[in-house]
Amino acid sequence: MRSVGFREPEGTLSCVVGVGSNAWEELFGEPRPAELHPFVEIRSEGRHAVSTPGDLLFHIRADRIDLCFELETQILARLGRTVTPVDEVQGFRYFDRRDIIGFVDGTENPEGPARDHAVLVGEEDPRFAAGTYVTVQKYLHDLTAWNAIPVEEQERIVGRKKLTDIELDDSAKPPYAHNALNKVIEDGKEVKILRDNMPFGSPARREFGTYYIGYSRSPTPVERMLHNMFVGDPPGNYDRLLDVSRAVTGGLFFVPSATFLEALSEGP
Repeated sequence: MRSVGFREPEGTLSCVVGVGSNAWEELFGEPRPAELHPFVEIRSEGRHAVSTPGDLLFHIRADRIDLCFELETQILARLGRTVTPVDEVQGFRYFDRRDIIGFVDGTENPEGPARDHAVLVGEEDPRFAAGTYVTVQKYLHDLTAWNAIPVEEQERIVGRKKLTDIELDDSAKPPYAHNALNKVIEDGKEVKILRDNMPFGSPARREFGTYYIGYSRSPTPVERMLHNMFVGDPPGNYDRLLDVSRAVTGGLFFVPSATFLEALSEGP
């Protein structure tokens, strides 16, 4: 990565590498991260959170697309015929961090020490401390159907004002609101995750989507959020965004810490 990033030091190039459950067995064997398993498929009344194949995830970010392109090119050249790419998505920043449906995304992300606590594995799995779990899903949106919905109803579906990004008051927010169903409470406290969702699309192909990327200390909170969205909490009280959006991929990966990877390079 340094051979690419040095060309534009202010380009903030980064790459996160995640390993899927099946690939972990092949690459590292035992021990394995305590909660690493295949993505859990969910079906409910025509709504479907699919589970799709994927052994390695490369989450490449930069302020310039050429840096991302060059790093991906070098990674694939190094891996050669040992891998077969199954999906590639090029996301982009959309105005003031908005999703393709027009709402600001990632507003509730934790910051500072709270972010590390939410994302990084700790003493609960000491062999893999400072690693993290990442859940990814590729959603496609029917923008024609979405834009036909009045803005006031869109705001009720999302749970926030569209222009100002202000969260709706609980008295005005329906129980099926997206941000209500994505709130997980444990021991009286909200469990936070780090979202790094990116919009993507091609107007010529009439493709409009969101690539969901959720980093978390444990995959359990994300799985609860997805269950609430697709099945409902209680069942039937599902996320109305799914009336105009569908998931076409789904994967769970573990991201080892830099310390773990450096130890591998040093051998036994």
